[in-house]
Amino acid sequence: MQLNGSSAIVTGGASGLGAATARALAARGAEVFALDLPAAIAAAPAVDGVTFVATDVTDADQVRAAVQTAGAGAALRTVVNCAGIAPSARVLGRSGVHDPALFDTVIRVNLLGTFLVMSTAAEVIAQQTPDAQGQRGVVVNTASIAAYDGQVGQVAYAASKSAVVGMTLPAARDLASHGIRVCTIAPGIVDTPMLATVSDEYRANLAASVPFPQRLCDPIEYAQLVTMIVEHDYLNGETIRMDGALRMGAR
Repeated sequence: MQLNGSSAIVTGGASGLGAATARALAARGAEVFALDLPAAIAAAPAVDGVTFVATDVTDADQVRAAVQTAGAGAALRTVVNCAGIAPSARVLGRSGVHDPALFDTVIRVNLLGTFLVMSTAAEVIAQQTPDAQGQRGVVVNTASIAAYDGQVGQVAYAASKSAVVGMTLPAARDLASHGIRVCTIAPGIVDTPMLATVSDEYRANLAASVPFPQRLCDPIEYAQLVTMIVEHDYLNGETIRMDGALRMGAR
């Protein structure tokens, strides 16, 4: 599928994986709409070809308004869900049981938000003119290797990301008749703002845990994989681990 001359939605587009993806899609000629919270957008630099849209991905009305904005110009064909949070809490910790409100928040942002954007955007993509293969668009969702190797304190995060993986194949099958492909990326340890507060020693230990290449993943590499999925028309219903062969231990 060709990106040039189309429009794209990227959630979490103001920083980290989303920002790198928004830049990569814009560089290929797509008109990109980067959805994020107002505070994140306020701190983000301007990028040619990228329009920021303040959106809470857990709010169905805000998501629908953002999708309508993205679909008002060039044909909407690409959706990349990068918005997510990763708080840590054990099922039973020193302060008691896992806060159910925190668990609910993680599920709402990471899972419900992904579903709302995917389903709402699919309705618009399904109205686009298909290409010679009958293809109208592609959705790329973001899971994590925590979906497979959840660590201590990641019960909510791992549950949400496992569900994103589980959604991939049935969503691809549901949307096949509309010419829409669905894939998921499960990144390993990526050098994003989430790691900005940790020490250099901790970062070095994280990098050393990766079999090869023995370093943290660059968000640009995630963006490269997104563009490859978009342009590779036979990739569908698949979750791709991007982790340097890392298998996480319990801690």
